[in-house]
Formats: sequence, structure tokens, C-alpha cells
Amino acid sequence: MIIFLVSAILLSASSCRTSKGDADASTKPSAEIESQAFVVNVYGDTLPKIQKTEEEWKKILTPHQYYVLREKGTERAFTGKLLENKKQGIYTCSACNTALFKSETKFDSGTGWPSFYDVLDKGMIKLDTDYDIGYARTEVMCGRCGGHLGHVFEDGPAPTGLRYCINSVSLNFVEALQREK
Repeated sequence: MIIFLVSAILLSASSCRTSKGDADASTKPSAEIESQAFVVNVYGDTLPKIQKTEEEWKKILTPHQYYVLREKGTERAFTGKLLENKKQGIYTCSACNTALFKSETKFDSGTGWPSFYDVLDKGMIKLDTDYDIGYARTEVMCGRCGGHLGHVFEDGPAPTGLRYCINSVSLNFVEALQREK
């Protein structure tokens, strides 16, 4: 039997602080964060969105994480620490620890980034269209903190036909614990 230690991740108290800065642009919450202060997960739980100033994000993220998650950058293909991960567990947002993907939905797309054919909870993902490279793509963001995760494409395997192409640096991995029978 596999048990996931996700509840502590989903409700991480250190990630739930809300910033109220009004002084200048450096103390205002990120533009990606919508005015709605909560998201609802598949269990019907109402979870607060995580709102921090860019200065607060810079203090808790590495420069590479900040570039990808907050500035919508991309890590180089085939360089991510989770690309070859085959362990059982849950992939979480590396900025706020929100559970995003199950290892059972991960597949080798050959693209150089961790790829998943489904999300753990559609309420914890936000989608938007970006034109950053000259044509429309569907951007995938964390629904709680607004962090850029990657993009989703319609060339994935069954059963969804989707390929969530996600930057490794945008993810943490929580390995499943094995319990003796």
C-alpha cells in the first residue's frame, strides 16, 4: 500500500502568508495573481492563493527558479533534475509546494522536459495563452501562487491526448512511502 504525505504539502503554513504592500511596484503582489483570493481543490477544500511580492519571491527562490517561475523563463532541455525520475510519488510546485502531478501520469516525451498526460487536480492549475515565441501556446501555471510551470500541448498519449511539458526547476518531488503488508 502506498501512502502519500501530501496534506502537509498542500497546507504548508510557510507558503500561505499574504503580502499587503502598497508602497511601490517592488512591494505589490505579482501581476499573475488574480483578484480571487482562493482556489478550490477536487475535494471541495477552499485553499488561499499564495500572494507574495517579487522581493519576497526573490528571497525564497533560487535565481534559476525565479527566472522560470516568476519571469516565465525556460530551463534548457535535458538538464532538469526530475527528467529521469522514475520513483512513485507526487510532483509539487517548487515555489509553494502545491501538489500538481502524480508520477503515474509521467511519461517520456523525448522533449527534454518532464512530461505528464494529466494533472492531479485541475483546480490547482491555471492555463493562459502566451505568444512569447511568435505563436499561441497554452501556458501552465500553478493555481495557488501563479508560478510559471511550462506549457501544455495536444500531442500526448491516451487517455487525455495532452502533454504537460513542465520545467524541472518548477517542481519538487515527494516520494511515496512504502508500507509493509
